Amino acid sequence: MTAPAVLSVDLDALARNYRTLERLTGVPVTPVVKADGYGLGAAAVARRLMLEGARTFFIARLSEGVLLRQAVGPEPVIYVLDGCHGEGAPAALRAADLRPVLNQPTQITAWLDSGGGPSALQIDTGMNRIGVRPEDAPEPFAGLELVMSHLACADEPDQPMNRRQRDLFAQATQRYPGVTRSFANSGGCFLGPDFAFDQVRPGICLYGSGPTGRPDDRIAPVATLLVDILQVRDVLAGESVGYSRGFVADRPMQVATCAAGYADGILRRYSPDGQVWVGGEMRPMLGRVSMDVIAVDVTGLDVTAGDQVEVFGPNRLLDDAAAAAGTISYELLTSVMPRVPRRYL
Repeated sequence: MTAPAVLSVDLDALARNYRTLERLTGVPVTPVVKADGYGLGAAAVARRLMLEGARTFFIARLSEGVLLRQAVGPEPVIYVLDGCHGEGAPAALRAADLRPVLNQPTQITAWLDSGGGPSALQIDTGMNRIGVRPEDAPEPFAGLELVMSHLACADEPDQPMNRRQRDLFAQATQRYPGVTRSFANSGGCFLGPDFAFDQVRPGICLYGSGPTGRPDDRIAPVATLLVDILQVRDVLAGESVGYSRGFVADRPMQVATCAAGYADGILRRYSPDGQVWVGGEMRPMLGRVSMDVIAVDVTGLDVTAGDQVEVFGPNRLLDDAAAAAGTISYELLTSVMPRVPRRYL
């Protein structure tokens, strides 16, 4: 069966981005593959990155870790960012050979009291999201193999908070000699060598988004969302397109109805500024995004039913598409719904 909308994933481009970050930082790259590999398929992403040398991965939820372990086998280390959270978590983590990122004293106690084992510690250096404060960082404990923190403003290279967080992390980790340190996320990989520490932990840049939320020539596009044209119709001046007369034609036009809508991950916020690549040109979406379709101005183009439009990809770059929708690339990728099949190139 063919699908009218497909998310193509260029695994070679993914590998190029991995190698770019490795060269840039000079330390091991430990990919973040949470949220099903940012919507691209964690199993396929992780398997390809293992071919490039990746041996450590980060996911958010224990359930994600269980699935990833089944997909990649026993070799790689898999850290769970939620830590040792919930009743039965220690046993479930060990059963799947997963390592918790411990982020509060109760988690450390629960993990150690249940028998301990390899784990990580997260220190909150200013994001105030998860982790222990630097002044509350515990003494070294059995099984601690990684200490990490997370940058809050890495996509703003000139933000002074980046340096403050970096210095706090460097100071706090002095009490853990010999323990691996991980600090830089995607944007952090571009802030300079003193942000890299012992290993970096990128996510979005692996998947084709620039480190500052704008296209960057050093990062290759990875994901392409292609949507079939279902119908091309003539619309007369004064006629409207879509719900609530969201667009009214001021001249005779040709409008393509394309087979994806918000139930596929085409955000409603694309109206009224969304654009797609079709017929070798950028063309605007018209009117409101529907559940299953969008409308596109194809006036003067030689296109017909069965041709495709590119919502994002090498011609309509991911970061530009996100900006038009008033959001970020992370949301675009993770919003692509399961009914859109992933095709790996």
